[in-house]
Amino acid sequence: MISSINDFKNPFFIGVAGSGMSALAQYLKGIGKNVNGSDRFFAPGVYNETQEKLEAEGIRCFVQDGSGITDATDLVVCSTAIEDTVMEVQKAKQLNIPILRRSELLSLIAGSKKTIAVGGTSGKSTTSAMLFDILEKAGLEPSIISGAGLISIIKEGKIGNAKVGAGELLVIEADESDGSIVQYKPEIGLLMNIDKDHQEIDELLSLFGTFKNNSRKFITNQSHPLTAPLSSQWANDFATDTSHDAGYAASDFKQVGMEISFKVNNQSFSLHLPGKHNMENAVAATAVAHQLGVDLATCAAALKEYQGIYRRHQVLGQKNGVWMIDDYAHNPVKCAAAIAACQPIAPKVVAWFQPHGYKPTKFLRADFVKELAAVLRPQDEIWMSEIFYAGGTAVKDISANDLINDLKALGKKAFFVEDRNDFIDTARPHLDSNTVLLLMGARDPSLEQFAKESWERL
Repeated sequence: MISSINDFKNPFFIGVAGSGMSALAQYLKGIGKNVNGSDRFFAPGVYNETQEKLEAEGIRCFVQDGSGITDATDLVVCSTAIEDTVMEVQKAKQLNIPILRRSELLSLIAGSKKTIAVGGTSGKSTTSAMLFDILEKAGLEPSIISGAGLISIIKEGKIGNAKVGAGELLVIEADESDGSIVQYKPEIGLLMNIDKDHQEIDELLSLFGTFKNNSRKFITNQSHPLTAPLSSQWANDFATDTSHDAGYAASDFKQVGMEISFKVNNQSFSLHLPGKHNMENAVAATAVAHQLGVDLATCAAALKEYQGIYRRHQVLGQKNGVWMIDDYAHNPVKCAAAIAACQPIAPKVVAWFQPHGYKPTKFLRADFVKELAAVLRPQDEIWMSEIFYAGGTAVKDISANDLINDLKALGKKAFFVEDRNDFIDTARPHLDSNTVLLLMGARDPSLEQFAKESWERL
């Protein structure tokens, strides 16, 4: 029975290369555990950057054939994507080794620290990273377990999604997509927003209601119509304008190129990031940090130096007058926000999107069309390639081209290019000398390489 992180010494991770799993593996290694793991992407003689960085941390990596699980292994960790039929799960059961899901382990880790859990449909990774940077700037030596790599940590040669600090504070993302958010009982629960994504709104409200009840202190977004009613005390909350009662209200938003500025309670802030959604993330992080004893001037100084996170509005550069930006946006609201953030940068935005999963795309079809149609200016364009298929038994009863046709019917400049490898050549005549080319998509591990190849071909 595993009921504490003190109940095991030699954990083994199945699927250790995944962003969520690698973060937990690195965290456990950082607190002194002997960590090993395997992944289906590991193969003898084949270079894998994640494997290299894990092994540099002292985490031994194996091919996914069961050889890494031994009599010394006292815990096996796997994500919900790992089925019971996988060879290593079977071996763990044969050896009577306890098995925990990723979210269960994260819950145990969260219970061992003074944890700030960041929840909401959008902005969790960015807000967590901003808060971590503020707490570091304040000298509080926090820890973080994130779903995305922080550029500041990546520059240390690491994956970037985890770091162990000497202090008592731990920042984590609380994921609602698999329902695991209800497992955490944080010192502070932060709720960013609620939008239709993996579940219907009623289901999300129930999950976030439990999240609120499980949090010792709860901070929410007074500017969002679905989160405001969940407030515990408005003085703890944040808002993106001064028309709502909130302890931390933003004002005077401006965007010039790729930089934004605003004020929070008369303290001036500036960030090297575009978009109102990044102001929302910054105000949320500031609200939490201030209630942990960090003054607003320190929050502003930390955020001025904030370097961002991987594939969250990551600027690849400018070539032939075209800015290329890579972004993790994958649900309707996130895609619309990413496009809106690009619009002040150049007169025209050409956005490319690869939906993921046939069921999610069908579930969100009307929402994608509504949000994209609302944000696109007459000169902007939206392009899509076919839906990313990760395998399994999904019914392929929808195409990205269906969404494109819906948008065309609304008079939008919408284009379908089935094979994404044909996108740059096909779209080249549309890339004027003062344009932002925005790439959007998630879940597909090859999107990073696609962005690099697109940049090279631009």
